[in-house]
Amino acid sequence: MPDPNAETYWHRTCRLMLALLGLWFVFAIMVPIFVVPLNRVTIPLLDLPLGFFLTTQGTLIVFTLMLFWFARRQDRIDRDHFLIDDV
Repeated sequence: MPDPNAETYWHRTCRLMLALLGLWFVFAIMVPIFVVPLNRVTIPLLDLPLGFFLTTQGTLIVFTLMLFWFARRQDRIDRDHFLIDDV
């Protein structure tokens, strides 16, 4: 008989992973679609198109925040299912 704790753990981990994959898809695929209208505006000091700047820097910041959020949530899931001890 399967361990219900292991099934719940795996279900929560998969949900978290799929949620972050969805966010990754939005920021990696959907956001660059709006680059063309934003490129009509130029950042004065850098002489860069706004769309290019926002998609390259914005997605990098979002991906970094997603990594930290994933690590924190996964740590909480691990602690809830007694896979690691509190330090």
